[in-house]
Amino acid sequence: MSIEKEPEGKYLEAKNLKLHYHEFGSGTPVAFAKYYRVILFDMPQFGKSAKPVIKDQRLTFLGDVLDAFMAAARIERAHFIGNSMGGQAALKLAVDHPARVDKVVVIGSGVIKAGSIFQPMPLEGIRNIANYYKDGGPSIAKMRQLLESLVSNKSLITEEIVQERFEASNDPELIALAKHGAPGTEDLYFDLLNVKAKTLVVWGQDDRAGALDVGLFMLRRLPDARMHIFPRCGHWAHVEHRDEFNHVVLNFFQNS
Repeated sequence: MSIEKEPEGKYLEAKNLKLHYHEFGSGTPVAFAKYYRVILFDMPQFGKSAKPVIKDQRLTFLGDVLDAFMAAARIERAHFIGNSMGGQAALKLAVDHPARVDKVVVIGSGVIKAGSIFQPMPLEGIRNIANYYKDGGPSIAKMRQLLESLVSNKSLITEEIVQERFEASNDPELIALAKHGAPGTEDLYFDLLNVKAKTLVVWGQDDRAGALDVGLFMLRRLPDARMHIFPRCGHWAHVEHRDEFNHVVLNFFQNS
């Protein structure tokens, strides 16, 4: 898997934060520029967006930031696709600001605090993320271990990708941020019952950063949800099964 050079992005201020994003295509703000207008959003603490210390509960904070970003960008309502924490934030937005969300796709985004019969807890990928800035800080070896725990097909994790992700993670701002520890994250077990948006729950059968049975719990709690499970797949279904993922998601947006 090769890395393409990142195109020039844009900045917008919302909720007193400088937020970075890319925009492609035209039409309804969702994903896949051939068919829609696409907004690729760097959440706070990620990419080129501001990296504040989050003192509140993480998902409430991120949901409010997404709402403020949409207001500043004059986007009334949109479909969402989010991997891991991105999907968690989209679901929290759907709970707290339901008018903003039309349809939502989550990829390995566990928002229910539950055990697993499929994976040892805490999950391998979560352990690697939690330990990355500890015991000497970022390293190439730690980054490779972390990335390989997010996929089923380890051949996807090339030296180029490891180097690129390591350099991004070795930012002094991120290292300083890590000293504050991770903010609290809400359990949305009861909140999911209030999600009005049609939801597609996507999971990798071999996900070691989001337990499959948590996804099944979410399927039972969400009022209007369906699920697609990819075989031989980890936490990055959109990467490991890109073409099928795109087909499944487009069908959901256009026909559900």
